[in-house]
Amino acid sequence: MMKTILIVIGVALLGALGGYAYYYFIGCNAANTCPITSNPLSSMGYGALLGGLIGFNFVPSKKKKGNS
Repeated sequence: MMKTILIVIGVALLGALGGYAYYYFIGCNAANTCPITSNPLSSMGYGALLGGLIGFNFVPSKKKKGNS
């Protein structure tokens, strides 16, 4: 359980870093035309959200032992 949380948080932090990098290098300056990329906090928030969702793909699944 703890390993799962650490993996998801780690990938979410990488996503937040990627969101800030996207804001810094690609984001636009006009506040009304692009609400996500014109603000570093919203870019980092969306990046962390996507990173957390992607992080669940890296969590190893538990396989049931059975007589199949």
